[in-house]
Amino acid sequence: MTEPASSRATFAVLATILRPLMNAMMSKEWKGAENLPRDTGFIVCPNHVTEIDPIVIGHFLYNNKVLPHFLAKASLFKVPVFGAALRATLQVPVERTTAGANHSLDVAREAIDGGGGIIIYPEGTLTRDPDMWPMKGRTGAARLALQTGAPVVPIAHWGAQEVFPRYAKRLYLFPRKKSRVLVGKPVDLSEFHGGPITRTTLDAATTRIMDALTELVAELRGETPPADRWDPTSKNQKQTGRNFGSPAGEAQ
Repeated sequence: MTEPASSRATFAVLATILRPLMNAMMSKEWKGAENLPRDTGFIVCPNHVTEIDPIVIGHFLYNNKVLPHFLAKASLFKVPVFGAALRATLQVPVERTTAGANHSLDVAREAIDGGGGIIIYPEGTLTRDPDMWPMKGRTGAARLALQTGAPVVPIAHWGAQEVFPRYAKRLYLFPRKKSRVLVGKPVDLSEFHGGPITRTTLDAATTRIMDALTELVAELRGETPPADRWDPTSKNQKQTGRNFGSPAGEAQ
């Protein structure tokens, strides 16, 4: 998929609006941009701690000459104005159904085949970990990586959650916060290539991705992550929605 001129133009307009706002809200400390592939399509796997994560990651990638294409939940495409911007910049809607999810991965594969970058949050939603460490990952990023052979680049960030806490209703702009981004080297998934893509293989590859991402987050935070990664299913939490503390399956 070659980036059309209309998409590039829309990115340029959004960048003109959003970059000054992001720079005003947060100072930047960005490291590891040299680890971004420049000669092939690739998959970006960031941690997910606040709803403004995509703007932070998009800001970083755009400044490094990578047009960001996210897998985003389909409901966002129905939001007035915002949904139009998502469509204009060729973001990828993700349906919760199996057929919809398969279509999303097909579109993402096209972006990678065209030499672009696709951003997949491997956790699938905002982390449910009480201390906001990366939680147990879902297998979509690993599946796409094994199907395409595209490198997986983990990107950790920290600080945006102080401006807009998880599921908050307003921004906290003062005092001015710092947005810290750290890019890791592509995750080594070579041992998983060439064989059948089984559930066991996907789980192992996903664990490898989440381990690399967690290590980067720990470096940014200067803290030691928990020995066991948070698993919403084992905690009887809902996989989606704001009321994730409610037991899975409980009516809201």
